[in-house]
Amino acid sequence: MIIARSPLRITLGGGGTDLPSYYRGNEGFLVSAAIDKYVYVTVMRPFTEGIYLKYSQLEHVDKIVDVKHPIIRDALDMMGFRTPQVEITTLADIPSGTGLGSSGSFTTALLKALYTHRKRHIHAEELAELACHIEIDRLGEPIGKQDQYIAAVGGVTCFTFHKDDKVTAKPLGVSMDTMFDLEDNLLLFFTGFSRSASGILKDQKTKSQQNDADMLKNLHYVKDLGYRSRDALEAGNCELFGTLMHEHWEHKKRRSGGMSNAQIDEWYDLGMKNGAIGGKLVGAGGGGFLMFMAHDRNKLRHAMAAAGLEEVRFRFDFEGAKVVLSS
Repeated sequence: MIIARSPLRITLGGGGTDLPSYYRGNEGFLVSAAIDKYVYVTVMRPFTEGIYLKYSQLEHVDKIVDVKHPIIRDALDMMGFRTPQVEITTLADIPSGTGLGSSGSFTTALLKALYTHRKRHIHAEELAELACHIEIDRLGEPIGKQDQYIAAVGGVTCFTFHKDDKVTAKPLGVSMDTMFDLEDNLLLFFTGFSRSASGILKDQKTKSQQNDADMLKNLHYVKDLGYRSRDALEAGNCELFGTLMHEHWEHKKRRSGGMSNAQIDEWYDLGMKNGAIGGKLVGAGGGGFLMFMAHDRNKLRHAMAAAGLEEVRFRFDFEGAKVVLSS
């Protein structure tokens, strides 16, 4: 049995500039952080022939072409499982559709487990690129490359997305004091809204490909905010980083009408009046988690709890996708 895990992530600045529709013409940049909440994938060889899948649904089929789960189907096909005899199970600390990059985490964990099952080694960057190839190229999802790369490499990392599709990863150069400050004062609260990112990102992709002036101006500004967020954190100025988060959220909301709603806006305002320096919805928007940078985390926690929002506490993950059991 092989058990692999990949971390989920939060975006600290520049989110949205990792889509090919943007970076192929303008180059993208963002800062992302892997957190200690994971997607787990187990792979084993059952006693009988066939493909056995256990996720939110159960599948038992004889041929890869009959697999309903698109990512699993394409991963098995890409890796050449011609006469399949495999059982795959997936579990997650946090459900999908909550803005923490679960799809990219799942794909990297699946590929890591399948490679180990086949007794093949794969480097983190190659793992990320293969996951992107499945989701973006083979399945045509209107998504970016952030989730796959941060899941594969882990850490608190700056990514540059080059026009030729290459990706450069560089650890954020911060002190341990700043890292602990971020872990202590970045707070995640679940809104109760789950959504698929595809609809919002498809709109961004279409407008970017059409060179929509407002969309490109917005993404240029957000990319600059990513650089400014990096500089603030590397200078140890977490308060400035918090104000940049607020500025980012104000611009992010203008990108799509589905980015927020009246209830989310109300909770955001409540947070800002009760101990937050700045915040935003993590991920494509429309639901998932509100993330705040706090100057008074106890006051913020009490206010959000009183409003009925559940906090998910976390620490950063510096290991990335890894095999936790091979037997």
